[in-house]
Amino acid sequence: MADVHDKATRSKNMSAIKSRNTKPELLVRRALFARGYRYRKNVKRLPGSPDIVLPKYRTCIFVHGCFWHMHEQCHLAHLPETRTAFWLTKLTQNTVRDKRHQHDLLSQGWKVIIVWECALKGVGKLPFEEVISRLEKLIHMKHGFKRALEIR
Repeated sequence: MADVHDKATRSKNMSAIKSRNTKPELLVRRALFARGYRYRKNVKRLPGSPDIVLPKYRTCIFVHGCFWHMHEQCHLAHLPETRTAFWLTKLTQNTVRDKRHQHDLLSQGWKVIIVWECALKGVGKLPFEEVISRLEKLIHMKHGFKRALEIR
C-alpha cells in the first residue's frame, strides 16, 4: 500500500513526534507530583535517560509508547505496511537498546518500572487511579528488582 502523504508531508508529520514530555508521560508525572513524589526528568547520566527518576526510592520509570517499543500483543503496536523491513529493523533496535539499558540500570541497583502507553489510553486501558496505585506499590517495594516490572 502506498503512503497517503507526499514525502514533505510525511517528513513534517514524523518530525512532530516527540520523544520527551509526551501526553502519557505528563499524566504520570503530574499524578506522582500530586502525591508528593519528587523526581528528576530524563537524567542523562543514567543508561537510557529514564523519563522519571525517583532518587529517594532508587527507581527509574520509563513511559513507553507501544508502537515505538514494540509492545507484544498490543493493539497499539502494529508494523506499518509500507517500508516494513525498515520499520522492523528500527523498532527491533529500539527494543534491544531498551533491554540493554534496563540491564545496566538493574546491575547498578536501580529499580526499573515500565508504564506502557496502552495502560493509559486505548481499548484496554486501566482506570488511571489503578495505574498510579500499581506504580506506587512498585516504587515502595523494598527489595531490588531482578528484571524490569511493567504496568500494562
